[in-house]
Amino acid sequence: MTFKERFEKLKPTFTEGGKLHMFQSLYEGFESFLFVPNTTAKRIGAQVHDPIDSKRAMTTVIIALVPAMLFGMYNVGYQHFLATGQDAGFWATFAFGLLAVLPYILVSYIVGLGIEFTVAQWKKEEIQEGFLVTGFIIPLIVPINTPLWMVAVATAFAVIFAKEVFGGTGYNIFNVALVTRAFLFFSYPTKMSGNEAFIRTDGTWGWDCGQQLVDGFTGATPLGQIGSGTAANALTDAAGNSMSVWDAIIGLIPGSIGETSVIAIALGACLLLMTRIASWKTMLSIFVGGALTALCFNAFGTTAAAQTPWYMHLVLGGFCFGAVFMATDPVTSARTETGKYIYGFLIGMMAIIIRVLNPGYPEGMMLAILLMNAFAPLIDYCVVQRNIRRRIKRAAVKG
Repeated sequence: MTFKERFEKLKPTFTEGGKLHMFQSLYEGFESFLFVPNTTAKRIGAQVHDPIDSKRAMTTVIIALVPAMLFGMYNVGYQHFLATGQDAGFWATFAFGLLAVLPYILVSYIVGLGIEFTVAQWKKEEIQEGFLVTGFIIPLIVPINTPLWMVAVATAFAVIFAKEVFGGTGYNIFNVALVTRAFLFFSYPTKMSGNEAFIRTDGTWGWDCGQQLVDGFTGATPLGQIGSGTAANALTDAAGNSMSVWDAIIGLIPGSIGETSVIAIALGACLLLMTRIASWKTMLSIFVGGALTALCFNAFGTTAAAQTPWYMHLVLGGFCFGAVFMATDPVTSARTETGKYIYGFLIGMMAIIIRVLNPGYPEGMMLAILLMNAFAPLIDYCVVQRNIRRRIKRAAVKG
């Protein structure tokens, strides 16, 4: 008997009238995750048939996130050993990062999926696949020194108040992962600020290579240094070495777990674009909007943030990660083709404006995306109404 046959044999136990019918949504969720259910749509009328369903789309996004996650694990270990002055090999460095990041992934999924399973069972609905991606993104956008209980509280808040109260997957107005980060930032700003983020070497976890670990070391991220007045050409890493644009592209710099490597993020972007899961129009317009806004500040600004070269703005912080994985969220972004250009351009523009004009919050990508999430329906409405007016005018001319 195959595993699938054994799994299906348990189905009567979880259906109505079975001993464990209260866990029917849990069973159906695992069935949908593990196999292709042999059920068909029950609605009568015309339907759209597409080989890319939500489960396949979510799986593709998770695969696209894997390079950023793996590099982030390595970078956590790299920053640790760099800060402590220890010399470790590749596998020791990666193992340290793996042990540091894995608890965040587990907490994110246990809390988020636990709430989703509970709500689905309470509402007697099937479990959606949306949190598979959200639960993967949350650990990648928080600093590694964030206490796990804070991540649990923020995840619970985001799932309940940014998703379930709106109706669940497909109905949320704001990106759930970004709401998690926003909750952490506004509730616990000392743990999420750009001045003390990323490096934790207090010996509570880690890979001890026989040398004494420093106690409670924290290092400033590049954007944190810029926000405090450091020029872009004077940025330093945890060991005091100068950082270049190539260092930022590779990603061996302080920052949130999955946001530092432009190369790893670009690999994921290629997969999303080839599979048409994400819109190239949104991505491109974000970088264009960010670059043009940064150029304007370069021409007229006088602060360190304003004088930061436009290309440095694009490769530092969460700009690339947000443009590829969060601004392109099909639920919360603009859906009209013209609207995608407008939506993306405004995100890029607002991200740089927030970075430059608000020294207390040097990373502006999160707020920019959340702000434009709120305006995405209005952008689509204006685009649709404009098309309607043009068609009415064209019909009147022909008549």
